[in-house]
Amino acid sequence: MKKAIIYGASGLVGSYILKLLLNDNNYKEVIIVVRKDLGIQHPKLKSLIGDFSTLDSLAKNLAADEVYIALGTTQKKAPDRKEYYRIDHDYPVLAAELAKVNGAKTVLLVSAVGANARSNVFYTATKGKAEQDIIDLEFDHTYIFRPSMILGDRSEKRPLEKALQAIWKVINPLFIGTLNRYRGCEAENIARAMVNAANRLHDKVRILHWGEMTALLLEKENNN
Repeated sequence: MKKAIIYGASGLVGSYILKLLLNDNNYKEVIIVVRKDLGIQHPKLKSLIGDFSTLDSLAKNLAADEVYIALGTTQKKAPDRKEYYRIDHDYPVLAAELAKVNGAKTVLLVSAVGANARSNVFYTATKGKAEQDIIDLEFDHTYIFRPSMILGDRSEKRPLEKALQAIWKVINPLFIGTLNRYRGCEAENIARAMVNAANRLHDKVRILHWGEMTALLLEKENNN
């Protein structure tokens, strides 16, 4: 049985990862690093209160087999580029580094479609640099999930995002062939794909878009 760490457990994708792991018999302990207690009680769950600035002090408690990283912010919440970069690049990379030092063999990262460290677009360049720096840590398995629009109901109000989600649901069928990577992904399905991947590790480095994530979900259904 495995131990896992989740970063971003209070977020849309991370909350689904948490629910899935707590109900997965392959896991004996699930550690979450959160800024405030989520009020969830479960015999498998270990909650650590912390953030980027205090993560080093939690290092000795971050021993696990796998680390799930579903961190991220928006330009509205972090308009300063340095702060945005710290949350979307520095924090995920530090989380992965500490997990690796403590014996983790696998990292599963939520990134974004179009991530490219050489991009001229700040958002996609930041995601791409985070990906590359985590790949460079040389885990036994690095799985990177690149959704396009993430669909689902958030606890916080994001009217613009809600409007975009509605549009995406309408145009989703237009993304066919090589464009299917731009299809909107339900947050729950992203989480399920990540957990399914963690229980079927084969590749050292694997990047998954909509098609690969969907295939993982179908594979799981066919095996049940």
